[in-house]
Amino acid sequence: MVNEQRLKNLGINIKSERLRRSISQEKLAELTNISRNSVSLIETGKINPTILKVIDIANALNVEVSTLIENI
Repeated sequence: MVNEQRLKNLGINIKSERLRRSISQEKLAELTNISRNSVSLIETGKINPTILKVIDIANALNVEVSTLIENI
């Protein structure tokens, strides 16, 4: 249960940063070389992205990884 909440928090952080920058899920998927469906699953906490993918997402959103993993 704890891990599920941690994944949800990660997803919330990613979605918040994506929306703050007015980037669509499709554009984020393109920038990170993953599917839009995977972006959606990450943002809803349904899948656990690798640390390398979190780094790719942070780079695409131009934020520090620490911003995305805050409150996890």
